[in-house]
Amino acid sequence: MSPSPFLNSIREYMLVRRYSRRTIDSYLYWIKYFIVFHQKKHPEEMGAAEVEAFLTFLAVQRDVSASTQAIALNAIVFLYSKYMDTPLGDLGAFRKASRQRKLPVVLTREEISALLSRLRGLHLLMASLLYGSGLRRIELVRLRVKDIDLDNLQVQVWNGKGFKHRLVTLAPELVERITAQIKSVELLLQGDLLHPEYQGVWMPDALARKYPSAPTKLGWQYLFPSTKLSFEPSTRNLRRHHFDETNINKFLRIATRAAGIEKEVGSHTLRHSFATHLLQSGADIRTVQQQLGHADVKTTEIYTHVLKQGAHGVRSPLSYL
Repeated sequence: MSPSPFLNSIREYMLVRRYSRRTIDSYLYWIKYFIVFHQKKHPEEMGAAEVEAFLTFLAVQRDVSASTQAIALNAIVFLYSKYMDTPLGDLGAFRKASRQRKLPVVLTREEISALLSRLRGLHLLMASLLYGSGLRRIELVRLRVKDIDLDNLQVQVWNGKGFKHRLVTLAPELVERITAQIKSVELLLQGDLLHPEYQGVWMPDALARKYPSAPTKLGWQYLFPSTKLSFEPSTRNLRRHHFDETNINKFLRIATRAAGIEKEVGSHTLRHSFATHLLQSGADIRTVQQQLGHADVKTTEIYTHVLKQGAHGVRSPLSYL
């Protein structure tokens, strides 16, 4: 069944304003859920009381986590305050989700070695960066060639979670493979430039205006590009997007089974392992917080169930394998 005209209109509104595909899909999911929960009443016929009832339902009947409830709240607030231009006002009368966060799944160094040994080529490099630099999955696929500083062994992460920028460590063991990957991107770009309809890589609006030639420059290309060209949904420009992030957990699950690891492993498991192994090697909690890009050190402290020690130097855990 095709989406309703109302939801399609919201999608178009977000596309024009350059919301990410992840945000669009997430917000549409929760807005639709909210409407269905209230027997498909139009949001114009509802207000703060209906929103509070829905959020309470998520906490009590669905037993969602606090973070999931917060995402649902953000989606509905966006619907009313941005799309409909009718802010909801105070929303204090709903049950807050209280389900505690699960402790992170962490692999041992031996398990990391076994997992990586089952990967080859591009997949090996991607997994090595997830673990070796503690990147989130979306941060990995959004890396541009220019974000890799091989001389100083660091990676620039732009607009991470909360739209924050940060620098993370880069394992020297990856320099040769990254250099080869950049060469592959360059060869791919040379072929793309021969296509008469190719418009270059996608750029945020402000940067596209400031650097009009950047979309066809090597530095701005995705480090892990898609295998094929595609038309940009909002403009129909022919571009090469980045690697599909949903495929990362797929190849990690296959490698996990092949390595005989019984734990449930995904991209975030490698990030959890990065943080835990840094603490085990003596890194200070504040340093780990900076590497992970956590706004609050309390978020990072979940990893101190392994070890609480203090030091200041950061060496990528990949170097200890």
